Amino acid sequence: MRSYLDFEKPVAELEAKIEELRALQRSGDAIAIGEEINRIETKAALALKELYASLTPWQKTQVARHPQRPHFLDYIGQLITDFVPLAGDRKHGEDAAIVGGFGRFRGESVCVIGLEKGSDTESRLKHNFGMARPEGYRKAARLMAMADHFDVPVIALIDTAGAYPGIGAEERGQAEAIARSTEACLALGVPNVALIIGEGGSGGAIAIATANRVLMLEHAVYSVISPEGAASILWRDTTRAQDAAANMKITAQDLVRFGVVDAVVPEPTGGAHRDPVAAIAAAGEAIGSALTEFRGIDHATVRRMRRDKFAAIGRTLA
Repeated sequence: MRSYLDFEKPVAELEAKIEELRALQRSGDAIAIGEEINRIETKAALALKELYASLTPWQKTQVARHPQRPHFLDYIGQLITDFVPLAGDRKHGEDAAIVGGFGRFRGESVCVIGLEKGSDTESRLKHNFGMARPEGYRKAARLMAMADHFDVPVIALIDTAGAYPGIGAEERGQAEAIARSTEACLALGVPNVALIIGEGGSGGAIAIATANRVLMLEHAVYSVISPEGAASILWRDTTRAQDAAANMKITAQDLVRFGVVDAVVPEPTGGAHRDPVAAIAAAGEAIGSALTEFRGIDHATVRRMRRDKFAAIGRTLA
């Protein structure tokens, strides 16, 4: 059953009417009802297209968090074959918020690392809602070192509100683990591509998103803090999250303009949750194109290109 966001109410009403008419088709005038269904379907499709053509940053945040939006494991299922997940950081334990391993992308060996939020209560608890602990980032760094050793490119899929801020995580060195994972990204001699598929929150995201190419889905968001967190700090009022979102420039379109993100991956009309298969296929095309750019380039050059890319962020605004 489709879940609607608050701002989608006009579309929800039209689609509810369509479902009512379909239920009546068996007992009524099928031809007349069919014509009415077609008319309302056209109206609903147009309303959805117009709505998603002018989303505010706060509305994009809501879309990025949509419970039916495809998650990391959905991308693995459609894009990666022969996937073998690896667990543990070899220091403390396993963290299910970050899932990583090796598989094949379009026939080529790859290392895939991603943040998984979970899709129901059980899996959300298992994956800690996509908020990784230190052992998750240390696992990511371990897998990147393996990828570099075996000359295998790295794909990172990001969807997290941020790293887990619990006391235990802080005691085990959360900040240091994030920094080490970011350093591991920068040190890679193999190319890496990162794609923000939902939320890209703070250091919890950049720890695996410091890549040669950083891509974003059209309605994803990427920021140093959540709009609610920013509103709480700036105005001590979380109800001003909409104002914070508008001022933080967290959308893919803004971040491409600032040079933080390299490209925007289009989503189906109505967001990735409306057509996950098409959204994931488009993501696969973008990732494939990005990896192709680095084919045949030596390790030292790949590493230098990545460092130059991040060092250049912000210069165009000076």
